[in-house]
Order: sequence, then structure tokens, then C-alpha cells
Amino acid sequence: MTTAVTDALAWVVIAAFGTSAVFDTTGGREALRRYTATAAWAVFALFWGLLVEHFLFVQQSPIEGVLAAAAVPACLYTGYLVGSGRKELATLTRAVAIMGLIYIPFQTIEALRQWAILTTTDHAAWLMGQFGYHPPIEAAPEYHGYEAQFVFSGQHAVTGEDWGFPTTVLLACTGIGSMSIVGGLVLAVEAPTRRRMQALGLALPLIYGMNLVRVVFIAIAHGEQWFRHPTIQDVVYALFPSENPNMVSYLFADRVLAQSASVVVLVVLTLALLRIVPELGGVIEDVAYVATGNEYDITERFAQRS
Repeated sequence: MTTAVTDALAWVVIAAFGTSAVFDTTGGREALRRYTATAAWAVFALFWGLLVEHFLFVQQSPIEGVLAAAAVPACLYTGYLVGSGRKELATLTRAVAIMGLIYIPFQTIEALRQWAILTTTDHAAWLMGQFGYHPPIEAAPEYHGYEAQFVFSGQHAVTGEDWGFPTTVLLACTGIGSMSIVGGLVLAVEAPTRRRMQALGLALPLIYGMNLVRVVFIAIAHGEQWFRHPTIQDVVYALFPSENPNMVSYLFADRVLAQSASVVVLVVLTLALLRIVPELGGVIEDVAYVATGNEYDITERFAQRS
């Protein structure tokens, strides 16, 4: 969601998923619900396809790029399963609609985006200060123009000249993406409201707190050039289209360590939430079926442990 086209397409995707969810909730015509959901998954595939190049070459994020590329056939196959009637996947479809309704306003509404970014910047600056780091916070006109860029001072790795090491807080740094995923999953399942609110009360603050740690780690690692080492430099140059030695610490801290850790944290958190809301297993079963073609009974397994 980096251009007017993808922003507009995102709203189309959510409208399609939401319409399908409404048909499902109100008991509308089965064929209409199924075809609407199929169209939603097809447009969702197009959406991810348009973002592959951005993630790989603009953001220089191979993890996000590979995930976006993998999402294209996954969405098309999911649409085929729904359209052919082989699998309803109604809860998964509803979850995607809720995820979008949480996330898209922050992406497309300026006031919300600015509030999220500046709030995260303030909290990250406070946390950084607890460890004795107080870098200047400057505006980032090349990104969004907000005063949300931590700038450490140092020297250029090659020339020895005075050099700034800026780390800019973007919307992706606020944790709203992960929170929308978890929120969509929890709110989409049919479970008692008390348990769903308990799950959100645990997950959302934890995600935000872990995200602040991530932002602080990346800013300090980049600012202090923690990973400027020949071996790490070779790895970064092999993975990313960059040969700037000053960017090695940033790329390794963010694109390799932090993003890998984020995936692990989301998986562990989902497993923990299954103990509170075992019904989440139904969504995971749907995803597992799309990925493997096999049926699993995760819900019952966690329900017995709760």
C-alpha cells in the first residue's frame, strides 16, 4: 500500500471481503456470498502482486517480498476453493475483512497515520532514553515529513567524514499491522466476548511493547554501527542490492534480525492465544488446508487443554 493505486485497491479488497462477510452473517444467497468471496480473494492476489517489487527493491526486504509473492498464488487458490464450493473458509474471509478495517484507515487517513507514527516515536524516544541514548529527532521529508527520525552522529565507514545515521519511524514501525492481524483473527471467530476481549487485552499491548523494543534496537544498532563487521557485511551485500557499508548495521538489524524475530513472535503469540480462544484454531485449520490440502483438528486439541 504505497501508491494511490494500491491504497484504492486496498479499499476495494476490504469492501469485497466485507460484503461477503455480511452475506454470510445475514444468511444471504449462498451463490452470491461464494462469488463475492471468490472475487475478493482474486483482487487480494492482485494487491499483493503489485507490492512484490516494492518490498524487494524499494524496501529492500526479502522476507516481506517473498511473503508477498507467496500470497499471490495462495490467494488465488483460496478463491478457487471458495468458488468451487470445496471449502467455505467463511471465518478466514471474515478475518481478512476485519484486519483491513483496522489497518486501512491508518494507511489512508493522514490524521490517523500521523498520530500512530508520532506516538510510537515519542514512546521509542522515552525507552531509548532509559538506556542512555538521546539522539536528536528530526523531520523526515523524504518519507512523510513528520518529526519521526532518530539521527545518530558518526563517521563514514570509508571516507571518515562526519556522517548521520538516521532511522525513520514509518507506519510499519507502529505495530498496527501485527495488531490488525491478531485483532482480525480474534474478532472473526465465534467465541464468548469475554474470552475474545481477554485475548485482545493480552495481545495488543504486548505487540505494541515488543514493537517499541524493535524500533529502539534498530535505531541504536544503526546509530552505533553495531554490525559493521566484514562477515556480516558480506551477508548483507549478498542479500540486498546495497553496497553502502554505513547501511550494513541497519539492514542486518531490521531486515534480517528484527523481521525474523517478528515472525517468530507472532507464531508464539498465536499459540498462546489459542489457549484463551481455542476457536482461533478454526482459522489456522483453514490456512493449513490452503497450504497443504490436508484437514487438521487444532481447535479440539486446544479446547481440551483450556
